Amino acid sequence: MARKSIVYGVNDKPPAPIMVLAGLQHVLTLFGATTLVPLIFGPAMGMTTSQIAFFISCVYFAMGIATLIQTHPKLGSGLPIVQGSSFSFIPPIMTIIGAYSGFGPNVVMQYIGGALISGGLILAGLGYSRLVGYIRKIITPVVIGPTIMAIGFSLASTAVQSNAANYWPVSLIVVACVFIFSLLSRNRFMNIFAVLASIVIAYLVCLFGSLAGLFPAGHAAHVSLAEVRLAPWFRLNLFMPWGPPRFSFLAFGAIIAGFFAVMIESIGDYHSCSYASGLDDPDAETISRGIGAEGVGCVLAGFLGAVGTTSYTENVGLIGLTGVASRWVVRTGAVILLIMGMIGKLGALIATVPSPVIGGAYIALFGIIGALGIQVLMRADMGSQRNVLIVGFSFLMALGLPGWAEGQQEAFFALGIPGQMLWAILKTPMAVAGICAAFWDSLIPGSPEERGIRS
Repeated sequence: MARKSIVYGVNDKPPAPIMVLAGLQHVLTLFGATTLVPLIFGPAMGMTTSQIAFFISCVYFAMGIATLIQTHPKLGSGLPIVQGSSFSFIPPIMTIIGAYSGFGPNVVMQYIGGALISGGLILAGLGYSRLVGYIRKIITPVVIGPTIMAIGFSLASTAVQSNAANYWPVSLIVVACVFIFSLLSRNRFMNIFAVLASIVIAYLVCLFGSLAGLFPAGHAAHVSLAEVRLAPWFRLNLFMPWGPPRFSFLAFGAIIAGFFAVMIESIGDYHSCSYASGLDDPDAETISRGIGAEGVGCVLAGFLGAVGTTSYTENVGLIGLTGVASRWVVRTGAVILLIMGMIGKLGALIATVPSPVIGGAYIALFGIIGALGIQVLMRADMGSQRNVLIVGFSFLMALGLPGWAEGQQEAFFALGIPGQMLWAILKTPMAVAGICAAFWDSLIPGSPEERGIRS
């Protein structure tokens, strides 16, 4: 498919009004998915509505800083690529939450912060030292496919049982709207903001239903704006807001799987972004700086009380749609994120979104993530019995082994720190999928065409 003609190139600086509006559009594009990640973790940790609101503000602020670093031509890739909270970190962080939830949300966030800092330092080292080029040689579509599938499909219970099933009528409104806006609508803006628009419509249904008494307090679809009125206008507690980071081998072992997936996703995004921006394919230096910058972004996110960061494919699509590839536009969007991160009432308003609304969005988004893994597998020869066996084995182990490992926690922990790390890895579906696929794909002979390697 031919790319759209470039209106503003990577180094161009559009007039201020265009820069602000185009930057805001980038923020709106990442807004839905970036906000959903803290809305998953907050309730899982037992956070109150005000704590979730504070968490959301922390995430916006950290993503703004990470985007400024990534778009810097010396510190990062220099590409017009936005950084947002990553779905790849959901399974490993849920493992950390499960291990430490008894200590309360603040302590859990301290362990998450420590894991992001330690894992981010390793990712930054792999990037800036250029070692990432060697790792890429064993990462083929046969490995990437089941890893991404495991991210999306392993979250089915989070989407359905924990959220959507709380009140199906509202959840199905979101799902129906996503299909209508993304597939049936001919309006470009509806296509771009399909998930965000669906959430807003379902939220308004819940709000008016609550005001009319259809959804009383305690109902899954009830909306209360009391916390918004109580929330401060501005938030100034920016550094280590949950307390000093805590480090553990269990949390580190879990988070490494997330960084592995993020690195693979981002390398693909750099190529897509370069193409959409009218540039040649990114060279090894650009990729190395980009991965290094993502590591630094995750380290800062750990200190700022946020979640892991990665490049956003949705925003690459926006560049292709509009032809606006200026890094100055994306940097303007980053400044808007920083401002949003300091407005307390905005986070409080978002935290009032009921769980059935979030569940409907999860059903759409997690399903898409899983399907993207299938799409990646299409680059390899899936008519090959070799690949079918590797992918089938890896994906089945990803769905089955974590449940078994969870029940064997005491046995693993009896082995000390190595046992804790091994338990955290085996309990993370995408880690199991990636390890199994990489092992067999490297061991069993296969031609480059069969493995999906385009040299």
